[in-house]
Amino acid sequence: MMKFLELKKVNHRYESSIREALGRVIDSGWYLLGKEIEAFEAEFADYCGARHAIGVGSGLDALALIIKAYGFGPGDEIIVPANTFIATVLAVTMCGAEPIFVEPDERNYLIDVKKIAEKITSRTKAIMPVHLYGQACDVASICSFAEKHGLKVIDDAAQAHGTTLLKSFDPVDFQGRAAGYSFYPGKNLGALADAGAVVTNDADLAEKIKALRNYGSHEKYYNKYVGSNSRMDEFQAAILSIKLRGLDEDNAARRKTANYYLKAIINDNVILPGVPENAGDHVWHLFVVRSKKRDALKDYLEENGIQSQIHYPVPPHKQECYPQYNGLSFTIAERLADEVLSLPISPVMKEVEAAKVVEVINAFK
Repeated sequence: MMKFLELKKVNHRYESSIREALGRVIDSGWYLLGKEIEAFEAEFADYCGARHAIGVGSGLDALALIIKAYGFGPGDEIIVPANTFIATVLAVTMCGAEPIFVEPDERNYLIDVKKIAEKITSRTKAIMPVHLYGQACDVASICSFAEKHGLKVIDDAAQAHGTTLLKSFDPVDFQGRAAGYSFYPGKNLGALADAGAVVTNDADLAEKIKALRNYGSHEKYYNKYVGSNSRMDEFQAAILSIKLRGLDEDNAARRKTANYYLKAIINDNVILPGVPENAGDHVWHLFVVRSKKRDALKDYLEENGIQSQIHYPVPPHKQECYPQYNGLSFTIAERLADEVLSLPISPVMKEVEAAKVVEVINAFK
C-alpha cells in the first residue's frame, strides 16, 4: 500500500542531526525558552523576511495569541474563509470574537477576495486569510483593503511554509499584520510533536505575545497580562532549525510532483486545482483534486494500493460544536467539502509512485 504520507521516511533523512541535537539539549539541562528557541526564532524570522518570530505550542495557539494580543474579543468580528480546518475558527471563538465566513474561490480553494467587502461591518476588526494547501492568498490586495478600512490581517499560514509571498512577509509595507504557523509533524516544516510560531514585523505585538505564551509574564512571577502556557520546547526548536535548512529543497520536490500531476492526470471525472498567477510559488502541502464521484474515487485508489485523504469533509459552519452556525449556507464551501480529495505528495515521494497514482486515476471511470 502506498501511504498518503510516510513521516518516518521524511524524518529519517535528518536522523543523525536530530539525535545529536536532542543530546545537546539533554546535556544542556535547559528545556524551555533557552538558546535553541532563540536560535530558531531568529532563523525562521529571517527565512520569512520578517523582523520577529515567536515560538509557541501549536498553530492554533499562534492564531489565538495574535487575536488576544490585538485585544479582540466579545463583540468583535473576524473575517474567515468558509472552507478551512477547524483551528482557524477555534482561534476566533476561543477569544470570544465572532467568525464571519466568506466563500472560497472554487478554482483554487482560497478565500474569494472580491467577496470580503460584502461582509465588513462596524464590528469587523481583522481579516484572517488561510493560505490553504500551501498556496498563498493575494496578500497584497488583502493588506491594501485592510489598511483602507483600519483592519488587521492575521495570516493562517499553517500549511504554507516557504510560499514566496510569505517569505517576503511585508510586500506592501503594511504593519498591521501577523502570521500564525503550525509545525505539526505532517507539515512541510514539521516538528516531532506539536509546535507553532507567530511571525510579525510589529515589535510591540511580538513582545506582548512573548509574554502571553508564558503566563502573561516577561519576568518570572510578575504577570503583566492574563496569559497562557504555550511555549515551544527546546527539543522541537532544535529539530526545526535542522529541518528548516532543507525546506526549500523539500518544497521543490513537492512542486516537481505537483507539476507532474497537473500535466499527466487526464480524466473528465477529476478536476485539477487551479493556481492563480499572483499566488507566488505554491509549496503544495497538499495536492487536492475534486470529483463528483469523490468517494468512489477514494475507494478505487484504495483498491489499487493508494492511500488518499479528505481535507475536510465537514466545513466549520456545519460542525456539531458550532450549532449557532449550522443553519448558515455556503454553497461553494459545502460543494468543496463533498468533492475534494488529497492525493499522495511528499518530498520523499518517488517518480514511480507518482506515475502509479496518475495511471490509476486516469483509468478511473
